[in-house]
Amino acid sequence: MRRLHLVVGLAAVLAFVITGQMMHFHQPKLVATPDDVHLMFLSRHVYLAGAALVNVCLGLYLRVQNTPWRRSLQIIGSTAVLLSPVFLLLAFLHEPAFGIAGRSWRSQLGVIPLVIGVALHFVASQGAKSQPEAN
Repeated sequence: MRRLHLVVGLAAVLAFVITGQMMHFHQPKLVATPDDVHLMFLSRHVYLAGAALVNVCLGLYLRVQNTPWRRSLQIIGSTAVLLSPVFLLLAFLHEPAFGIAGRSWRSQLGVIPLVIGVALHFVASQGAKSQPEAN
């Protein structure tokens, strides 16, 4: 699971860099677009960065729990966190052109599962006995 988080996280970091370049070279320049369109590009860009970094951190530091209910929470949380960058990238590509009215299911399926996934990992880790680190 760690490796999958790391791969998805690094791919999302790459997508973040590419979307940054898309904003930089956007025609017309983003500063010339209406404020709501500009805000939508920037917010979706930042959301993607957040999802990417959460995945990278889980890829680097995730410790799978031995207790079945904790492990189940981690799997559900990981699934949510892994899907989040996909929907946030779709949100970046489709929503900004419509301005504030462009909020859609893509953003919701990106941000809400990210928050829920992190919360599930948090709950699964609370009170768990620390495991010796494998060398």
